[in-house]
Amino acid sequence: MSDAFLPQGAPGELLDERDLSKLRWRCRRGLLENDLLIEKFFERYAGSLTVGQARGLHALMELADNDLLDLLLWRKEPGVDITTMEMSEVLGMLRGGRVGAREQLAG
Repeated sequence: MSDAFLPQGAPGELLDERDLSKLRWRCRRGLLENDLLIEKFFERYAGSLTVGQARGLHALMELADNDLLDLLLWRKEPGVDITTMEMSEVLGMLRGGRVGAREQLAG
C-alpha cells in the first residue's frame, strides 16, 4: 500500500479536497462495473468521507478487480480479504447498506 495516497490525520476527521482528489485517482479500476459502483459511492459520500473511511477504501483498492466486484455484488461474503473495521465499514457503504449492487447501478 503506497503511503502517497493515504491521508494524514485522525480517523474521524473529514477529508480535505486534496486528499479526496488523490483518493478518487487511486480508486480508478480496470473493470467498468467497479468504476460505476465506486463513482456512485463518491457521488453519495464525497462530502462526508473521513480519514478512517479513506484508509478503508484505500485498503479495499488493494484487492484484485474480480475479488472486489464479487464483494460489491454480494457474490462473496467478507472474509480474510477484509482485515480492518474501516474496510468493513466502507464495504457496507459501497454496497449501499442492505441494497444489492445491481439496484445501486440502476438507481
